[in-house]
Amino acid sequence: MRIDRYIAKSRIVDLKSTNFKDALSELLDVCDLSNEKKLTKPKLLNDLLDREKQMTTYLGNNVCLPHTRVPMSRPYMICVGRCPHGLDYDGQNEYKEIRYVFLLIASERSRSYLYSLASLAKVFQDKVQMERLKNATELSDFRKEVKAVFGVDDTKPKRSYNRFNTLILREAAKIAKGAKCSKVLVFGDTFGGGVDVGATFKGFKTLMVTQGTVDVGSEKSNIDAVLSVRSFSNQRFSQLRSAVLIGLTRGVISSSDRLCCVGGMPQSNQFDSVSVIDVEREFQTMLVQNSEMLPSSVKPEVIERVLAIATELAVEGREGHPVGCLFALGNSDKISEYTKPLILNPFYGYKDEDRNILNPFMDETVKELSSIDGAFIIRGDGVLISAGSLIHAPDYTHNLPSGLGSRHAAAASITQAVDCLCIVVSGSTGQVTLFRRGEMLPLIEKALVRKSNK
Repeated sequence: MRIDRYIAKSRIVDLKSTNFKDALSELLDVCDLSNEKKLTKPKLLNDLLDREKQMTTYLGNNVCLPHTRVPMSRPYMICVGRCPHGLDYDGQNEYKEIRYVFLLIASERSRSYLYSLASLAKVFQDKVQMERLKNATELSDFRKEVKAVFGVDDTKPKRSYNRFNTLILREAAKIAKGAKCSKVLVFGDTFGGGVDVGATFKGFKTLMVTQGTVDVGSEKSNIDAVLSVRSFSNQRFSQLRSAVLIGLTRGVISSSDRLCCVGGMPQSNQFDSVSVIDVEREFQTMLVQNSEMLPSSVKPEVIERVLAIATELAVEGREGHPVGCLFALGNSDKISEYTKPLILNPFYGYKDEDRNILNPFMDETVKELSSIDGAFIIRGDGVLISAGSLIHAPDYTHNLPSGLGSRHAAAASITQAVDCLCIVVSGSTGQVTLFRRGEMLPLIEKALVRKSNK
C-alpha cells in the first residue's frame, strides 16, 4: 500500500501545542472535513482521546500514532505533526519523548486498516528512515522526507558502482543457469547500490530480501518480488531459512523450486557468498506430499508478524533475560478443544481489531504476557484468542531431540491433532522452532542465539 498517497504536504505541520489534546486538535484543524457530513472535529477528538485512555498509541522511537475508524467517503486521511519538546498527557512521562505525531483517520469500510497501521509502524521501527526525518530541520525539508520515506524516493543519489559485486552476481548467474535454478534470491541489505540485479539475472525470477523498509533504489525496477522482513537473526543461515519460509507462505516460492541465493554481511556493500538450495529437500519434513506450508485458515501476514515477535524475544528477551513462549496459529475453535486456561483470559472482551497480532500496539502486550506459562492461541486472521493456555493434546508419536522441554512436546502434539502451526521460543537457549504436522524446523540455532547475546 502506498501510504504517501494519503499524506498531503499541507497536512504536515509543526505543532505549537505542548499537550497531547491540543496537539490532536491542531492536526484536526488541517483536515478537510467539509465533504464528510457525518464527521465533526469534536467527535473525532473525543474518539481519539477515548482510545488513548484505553491504550497508549506511543510506539517508541519518539513516534505517537493516534488512530480511529469513522464513517467517511475517502479510505484514509493522514496528518503529521512535529513537536520538538514532547507533549504533556495525563502525567505520563513517555509522552515527553514524543517528537512526531502521525494521525491516521480510516474509513469504517477500509479492509486494510490493520495493514496500514502495521505499514506505518514498520517504517517507525526503521532507524535509517527515522534518522532521515530527524535530520530534516526545516519544515519544507521535513515534508519532502515524509513523502519520500513513505513513498518512492526519486531524489536519492545513485550510490557508487561496485565492480566486485558485479563480478559475484555475474558468476552467480552462471551458477544458477548451470544448476538449473528456477529463482534467484538476493539479500538487498548486503549492498548499497550500483548494480542492476534484475538485469544480471535476466531469465530468472528474482526475489529481493530486505530487512525493515530500507530502500534499494532503482535496483528494485527489475525485481519480481520483494520479501520485506521485520526482524531476523544476524546469522546468514537463519536469515536464509526464514526468508525461504516467508516466501513459501506467500506463495512466491514453491516446494519444487531450486534457489540460487546471493548474500553477504549486512550493510557491508559486498556480496561474498553464493549457495544453491532445493526447497523441498531443505523443508522436506514440512512439505509432506507437496502440501501447503500454512494451514488454510492462517494468513501469511500473521505468521510473519508472529515470527518477528518470536525472533525479537529470542534475541532480546525481556529485561535482558531469555523468555520462553509458545504460539499456536490456526483454527482456534479446534485448538481450544485441546487447551484449558491457566489464568483469566487477558484478551476477553476486546474488539477483534484491538487484539489482532497485526496491530502494532499489540507487540508490547504480547511480549509482556510471554512470561506467563502457557500458550498464545491465535486465530488464522491474527486475532489473539487467549494467553496462558495449557495444551493437553494427545501424545502422538514424535521424535524430538533430547533437551527439548514441554513446550516443544506440546507443539509437536497439537500440530498433529489439529491443522495448525506452532512457533516455540526456548527459554533456556532462545532457539526459535517452527512446528507443522508434528515435525520441527529450527529457525534460529542455539549457538547462534548465545553468540548474538554476547
